[in-house]
Amino acid sequence: MHKKVKQIVSSNEMIVAYMIIGLSLIIGIVNPIFFGPQTGISLVRAMLVTLIFAIAEMLVIVSGGIDVSFPAVACMSLYATIKFMNAFEIDSALFAFAMAGGIGLGFGFINAVLISKVKIPPLIATLGVSSLVNGATLAFLGAKDISKIPPNVDRLSQQFIYTYINQDGIKYSLTILVLIPIVLYILGYFILKHTMLGRGIYAIGGDKNAARIAGFSITKIQFIVYMTAGLLAGIGGMTYTILMRQASPQVLMGSEMMVIAAVVIGGTRITGGHGTVFGTILGVTLIALVQNNLIMLGIPTHFQTFIVGLIIVIGTVITSIRVRHIEAKAKI
Repeated sequence: MHKKVKQIVSSNEMIVAYMIIGLSLIIGIVNPIFFGPQTGISLVRAMLVTLIFAIAEMLVIVSGGIDVSFPAVACMSLYATIKFMNAFEIDSALFAFAMAGGIGLGFGFINAVLISKVKIPPLIATLGVSSLVNGATLAFLGAKDISKIPPNVDRLSQQFIYTYINQDGIKYSLTILVLIPIVLYILGYFILKHTMLGRGIYAIGGDKNAARIAGFSITKIQFIVYMTAGLLAGIGGMTYTILMRQASPQVLMGSEMMVIAAVVIGGTRITGGHGTVFGTILGVTLIALVQNNLIMLGIPTHFQTFIVGLIIVIGTVITSIRVRHIEAKAKI
């Protein structure tokens, strides 16, 4: 029992939790307003889309792959969907998510074919798809932002599950869209912990040959993982569009490294075979906390990128050291 408790309190997830608590205390001491409900609401809003992307990326990395195409896929999904709905005067939030998710699913299928069938390394395959999709979006769909969002889709941006009004009368509202990552993370936890598919994802990420001998279909699992990542990219893109109340063909480009960093900081091994839903949530929270609240410490915006980079390096170094320590103990 004592050994199990020791493992929990010294786990990678708890180390990230300690960093979140420590940083929160420092910010709160310098600026007590940080401890108000408005901070939590603002933080959740800032994390919302990243959480959707992060659960998808976690699944891919745990399976032994990587996907850097999701920002481009998300941008095309959201932009093509809004443009199509405006052209044909379709006004349905369900249709918007279905079409965006469907487009993402299609590109996830392409990633899966390139990686599983053609045997192109995941980084090269998804990097190529990213460039292809981004170029196609700008070349064939356009480069101008679209501010006209179908009314029933736009209405979701004004649906809240909680509103806080501070002493100055400023409203802070928690969007109903937060339910999307909540549902996704519950499903992700259940699949990874309690299904054969989840065991297969961990197995092929740890050792493909051993997974094959154990009876897992590597091709089938890779198709499921990459198509799921594409589907969630589309859903994440549409969620972002609703939050921002406009569609942009480029707005999410460049976000892949921050998402991957959050996933790795949360304890997912970049080499595959290990990662947790809880750790991913903590990793995203830490990155969002740094990006959105360091200004309360008086740190200029241009220094925040440096701080985020420093945390990423420290987090990945700690994870690497822990992995080597665990492997060394296993050999004894």
